[in-house]
Amino acid sequence: MTRIIAIANQKGGVGKTTTAVNLAAALAEARRRVLLIDFDPQGNATMASGVDKHAIERSGCEVLLEECDAADAIVKSSGGYDVLPGNGDLTAAEIKLMDALAREYRLKERIATVAARYDYVLIDCPPSLNLLTINALTAADGIIVPMQCEYFALEGLSALTDTIKAVRSKLNPRLEIEGVLRTMFDVRNNLANEVAAQLSKYFGERVFRTVVPRNVRLAEAPSHGQSIVEYDRASRGGIAYLGLAGEMIRRERPAAAAPATTPTEA
Repeated sequence: MTRIIAIANQKGGVGKTTTAVNLAAALAEARRRVLLIDFDPQGNATMASGVDKHAIERSGCEVLLEECDAADAIVKSSGGYDVLPGNGDLTAAEIKLMDALAREYRLKERIATVAARYDYVLIDCPPSLNLLTINALTAADGIIVPMQCEYFALEGLSALTDTIKAVRSKLNPRLEIEGVLRTMFDVRNNLANEVAAQLSKYFGERVFRTVVPRNVRLAEAPSHGQSIVEYDRASRGGIAYLGLAGEMIRRERPAAAAPATTPTEA
């Protein structure tokens, strides 16, 4: 069964794209079929996957505007996963869709034709609450929230939680928080440890056990158009994302065995 997961946080600079690319590569390494959708007009996930965002013939823009099928825009990455690339054209697509009927469901409808080919569909969202983000949340089964353990990150998480509740009540009742991922973590920082404790208190088991540390190799990998799994899998960052993929895979079995339930409030 395909699991569609949006990787989202309304606060920028929290490791969202880093998580999208490296989790996709780590899941592919574990022999899962993965599609990464770059839904951020910056196109960073596309470039980090070794795909030139300036040279692509088709992108998420054409898919959203129904100018081509999703299957025709998907490309292979060197990391073993597929990519629906994105670039600045996504901003134009968002503007053109403003007056479209059922515009919030456009991504869900367009990827429905290819979703069954994959075990995971990961959506890298923009760092803002716009029509692209709403489309991603409407299409998703769950959300992974990467966040730094600092004071302002908690405020951003509160705003995102409110957004999730609004989307769940009006557009996507199955939407849930898949997990909160602590990124750029420094165990020597007292504030980081305090915020981590607050996260665990509030979100409980939905806080991933995996913690992504600050790591130079993670920062270097995108400049080579590679995931950390390709660039330096033995680095602390590589080990962290392989561990995160392992956590998600271990969750597959209980989820498959559990009876269907009504989604609860985050």
